[in-house]
Amino acid sequence: ASWQWAGRRAPSLARKGAPRWGEPIPLFGGKDLTGWTFTDPTQAGIWGVEDGALIKHGRGSEIVTTSRFQDFKLHIEFNCGPMANSGVYLRGRYEVQIETNAAQESPNRRMGAVYGFIAPEPAVPRTPDVWQSYDITLVGRTVTVVHNGQTVIDRQEVPGITGGAIDSNEGSPGPIYLQGTEDGRVAFRNIVITPAQ
Repeated sequence: ASWQWAGRRAPSLARKGAPRWGEPIPLFGGKDLTGWTFTDPTQAGIWGVEDGALIKHGRGSEIVTTSRFQDFKLHIEFNCGPMANSGVYLRGRYEVQIETNAAQESPNRRMGAVYGFIAPEPAVPRTPDVWQSYDITLVGRTVTVVHNGQTVIDRQEVPGITGGAIDSNEGSPGPIYLQGTEDGRVAFRNIVITPAQ
């Protein structure tokens, strides 16, 4: 028996002209999980709302927006406990890493990286138990990541999907999802997306 593999090249996702931004949309209201669902409802118990924040305690399900987006600007604040790990998946396919436990990993797998592909420059401090922010712009395959007001990835092309991607349909809109399959406590608040029109 022989195997044959057929693959598709990732789409360019080039956009004609600069995006026109719409109105900001809060994705989390600070009171409940309206607008979110789980990849594994049997493991959803790790997620909860405490003091206006969306909190992950330990390993379990990913939490995913019910809405899908193509090109957007995303503001998200996070507080990562000691020895903890999560991530923000853009369109459910490209992970921007959040962690305080990956000191032995390569720079493209640490805090602020597009996981496995693009390391932040300069390196992002891995300080536990402190509120921090990402302002992320994704247009086509081009990503910019701003950590606490400092640009650490500037308009770089993401070459492919992250291993934990929700699907491989790169040409389609996708959700925002927060990684729940890694260890530790990570809290999120002020999650606001501004889609392109």
